[in-house]
Amino acid sequence: MKGIVFTEFLDMVEQKYGYEMVDGLLTESDLASGGAYTAIGTYSFQEMVSLLSNLSKRTETDPNDLLHAFGEYIFHYFLKNYNTFFSSTTDAFQFLASIENHIHIEVKKLYPDAELPTFVVHKSDAKAMSMEYHSERRMGYFALGLIESSLKHYHDPSEIIMTDISGDGQVVKFDLIR
Repeated sequence: MKGIVFTEFLDMVEQKYGYEMVDGLLTESDLASGGAYTAIGTYSFQEMVSLLSNLSKRTETDPNDLLHAFGEYIFHYFLKNYNTFFSSTTDAFQFLASIENHIHIEVKKLYPDAELPTFVVHKSDAKAMSMEYHSERRMGYFALGLIESSLKHYHDPSEIIMTDISGDGQVVKFDLIR
């Protein structure tokens, strides 16, 4: 998993819960890296699981709620640092439909070793969009936070229906209805 995910996660934790929480997480979590993350580094996903699990315990917050909040948080980082992805589309459906065949291709050019989820768009028209998230990492609630933030960014009042197709979070369907 790319380091930017870790550095932004820890930034979110610090903003929401304070530096002491970050220090505690880094101390008590099982981190092969020792918690020394760089944005361009690559780290084991298990380190994120450890950080998320310990944050969940310390804050008594469901891990899915934390992933959702993190998706919303990191959206603003992407908007600020990769604005061309957003400015090249005119609405949320167009933007979301471009993730797999445009944005992820560009990410892979920058970070060839990045392990990205797959998004499959099954249907998209002016009124509805159906897309599936596929990932062994089971971060569908992170994707939900990103999707919701995309809708807000484009001032799109669409309703989102999230369905765990696989039953274990590896395949999640998002139906967006205007």
